[in-house]
Amino acid sequence: MSENPNLLAEQRRALILDEVRRRGGVRVNELTRKLGVSDMTVRRDLDALSRQGVLEKVHGGAVPVAEASTHEPGFEAKSGLEPTAKEDIARAAAELVAPGAAIALSGGTTTYALAHRLVDVPDLTVVTNSVRVADVFHVAQRTSGARQGVATVVLTGGVRTPSDSLVGPVADQAIATLHFDVLFLGVHGISAEAGLSTPNLAEAETNRRLVQSARRVVVVADHTKWGVVGLSSFAALEQVDTLVTDSGLSAPARAEVAEHLGLVVAGEPDAAVD
Repeated sequence: MSENPNLLAEQRRALILDEVRRRGGVRVNELTRKLGVSDMTVRRDLDALSRQGVLEKVHGGAVPVAEASTHEPGFEAKSGLEPTAKEDIARAAAELVAPGAAIALSGGTTTYALAHRLVDVPDLTVVTNSVRVADVFHVAQRTSGARQGVATVVLTGGVRTPSDSLVGPVADQAIATLHFDVLFLGVHGISAEAGLSTPNLAEAETNRRLVQSARRVVVVADHTKWGVVGLSSFAALEQVDTLVTDSGLSAPARAEVAEHLGLVVAGEPDAAVD
C-alpha cells in the first residue's frame, strides 16, 4: 500500500489518538483504511503512542489508557506530547499580548512554549508560578544585556509540583494581592461538565486564585485535553474568555466550546470563532 504523503507522523498519531478516545478502541486494519498507510506504519505509530503512555496496545489494535483522576505526569513527560500543536497554540496566543501589559502565565508545557514567544514583547510584567516559565525570561534577560523593555518577572513562592509549578498557601497569598490584564492558563483537562480541572488539589486552589485575579482568562490547551477530567475542578467554562487550541479539536467539541466562550483554532485561516 502506498503511504499517504499528506500526513506527517505527528498528524497521524493525533488522528489515531482521537479515534481511540472517541470510539473507546480501534483496530489496526481500520486505521490503515482511514489513514491510507500500511499496517507497519500504523503499528509504529501505536508503539510510539504507547511509549508516551496515552494509549494501550492490545491484540490487533489499541484502547485508551484508563488514567486515575489523581495521576499527574511530570514536566518532561508532558513536553513530548503534541509539540507541534503547542507551538501553534503559543504562536496564536502571543498575538493576544500587547506591549506593556501585565500578564500571568500558569505552569505547564504550553505556557512554557508561549513564554518563548513573549521574550521580545517590550515592557511586559509577567506573574508566574512556573519555575520553567520564569527561567525562560531570566535567560532572555541575561543574554540581552542592558536592552530596554525587557520583562519584569514576578515568581510566586510555594511548593513545587511534578509539573514544576509552585502552589500552596504562599503562592495563593502572593497571587491574591495582584491584578493582571490577561491570564494564560494551561490545564490538565477541560470539559463542558467539569470545566477546568487538575489532579493536584493544591494546584487547583492556586489556579482558582489566578483566575480570580485576572481581567481576562485565556486557556491554552491542545485538543487532547478536551474531555479529560482531573480530580479537582477550579473554574467553569463561563469563567474563561477564550480557548486557544489546535486544529485537532473535533467539530462537535468546537461547537460545544463555542457555546460557552471564544475559540481560537491555531493554524487555521479563520482561527477565531465567537
